Amino acid sequence: MCEDAVRPAREGLNRRGLFVTGAAAALTLNSVSFASGAERRGPARTPGSKETRTVRGTLPVGSPDFVYLPVEVPDGVAELRVAYTYQKPPVPAGTQGNALDIGVFDERGTELGGKGFRGWSGGARTEFFIRSDDATPGYIPGRIRAGTWNIALGPYTVAPDGLPYEVTITLTYGAPGRTPRPVYPPERAKGRGRAWYRGDCHLHSVYSDGRRTLAEIAALARAAGLDFINSSEHNTHSAHAHWAEHAGDDLLIMLGEEVTTRNGHVLSLGADPGTFIDWRYRARDNRFGRYARKIRDAGGLVVPAHPHATCVGCNWKFGFGEADVVEVWNGAYTPDDEVSLADWDSMLVTSVRGGRPWIPAMGNSDAHRDPDRVGGPQTVVLADDLTREAIQEGLRRGRSYIAESSSVELTFSAAGGRGRHAGIGERLAVDRDTPVTVRLDVEGAPGRTVRIVTDQGVLHTSAALPESGAGTVEWRTTASYAAYVRAEVRHAPTTPGLPGPLCAFTNPIFLGR
Repeated sequence: MCEDAVRPAREGLNRRGLFVTGAAAALTLNSVSFASGAERRGPARTPGSKETRTVRGTLPVGSPDFVYLPVEVPDGVAELRVAYTYQKPPVPAGTQGNALDIGVFDERGTELGGKGFRGWSGGARTEFFIRSDDATPGYIPGRIRAGTWNIALGPYTVAPDGLPYEVTITLTYGAPGRTPRPVYPPERAKGRGRAWYRGDCHLHSVYSDGRRTLAEIAALARAAGLDFINSSEHNTHSAHAHWAEHAGDDLLIMLGEEVTTRNGHVLSLGADPGTFIDWRYRARDNRFGRYARKIRDAGGLVVPAHPHATCVGCNWKFGFGEADVVEVWNGAYTPDDEVSLADWDSMLVTSVRGGRPWIPAMGNSDAHRDPDRVGGPQTVVLADDLTREAIQEGLRRGRSYIAESSSVELTFSAAGGRGRHAGIGERLAVDRDTPVTVRLDVEGAPGRTVRIVTDQGVLHTSAALPESGAGTVEWRTTASYAAYVRAEVRHAPTTPGLPGPLCAFTNPIFLGR
């Protein structure tokens, strides 16, 4: 057993290295050794034998985002197992308590964007293992090669008196097993040709901090009437190789990641199988552009998630210059979604004023566990077929609307001039003063109201839809009066003076040449 302690005094930093990884500052603790040089040259250890080391310390307030504990791993190790605990003392109201995440990098190092990543479980697990033939969900199976491994500790929040921790590392010796060859889900399902397809692209399983298995998520997706989903575990791609058996002709499963930085979360949506996107940077490090490009280079979309969420580190601070789509509605509709909707609408106004590209909206459930509802909300995309490429193209072009469930269906269009018409995400190319008729057909929304929104704001609110849930709303305008139109379907207000929660909303139709 060895003891270690991180102290805020200068003496503590002299004993360990404080360095910059190309992004956020990090602290490296003293190495944990399992063998001296003489022992490395001695007889091989007995297969099945184990060695354990325990490290204790305290992380002070103001600790770097990541603290690395080097572990000198000798030859002949079949399994690495790590367990950790930390104290959670009571703190005064309004004060952050202790929260400590964990992951691991192998002998290839901790370089930002490097090849050493072997897994991350955040704060969801208290222990993990890695072998050649298997690993704890969140971690990547493969050989335990000799060299310096690094256990990554992430002090998410630290209480005023510090964060006392204990890490126990156990090595089991023996011959390595056979590493399974990854099998990934197909990039095509049996679609209906050009049609509207429903999907949920923000989901969590036991491979990060969710409580559902992949089989349970797939079953819930089918029950919710979804045609596609996207794997989006926090800071790990470990689930990618386990989704294939749950895909089918009726369900397209795309692969990605929720890149969970200290300055906001972003979805890698539909990237190539096995793509890992690093998360160890903040907005001030000017590194996000590099990783946004890596997502696109891997065939994925860059989707900032829940940009106005109130949890620590969840609020999006990288700007939207790299975004392909933005997740405006996340899970059960709450005030931060209303703020995200207003912020997105302001970005639409800016785009039409400056003649710049616009960013489409989407909605996802971010479901982790019961009672989180898979497919609540869901994004409904007009795509040429049920393939990864076609779904991404529909999302990228904004040919989509967002609905609280599969029971809600919208048809939104604008018509004017000599038989011209346009749908969601398109432009109706008419002269400035040409009369335009905007039409929304709704099904599955009993008692809801429809709002027509333009770059000027809400310009029309309907009466409540009948109990059948079906209805049609028409509104007339011109391109000189409205640069774009979009539709919202709302529940009855629950707070006086504020609109009711969303039932559904569309991406815009642009008007004018």
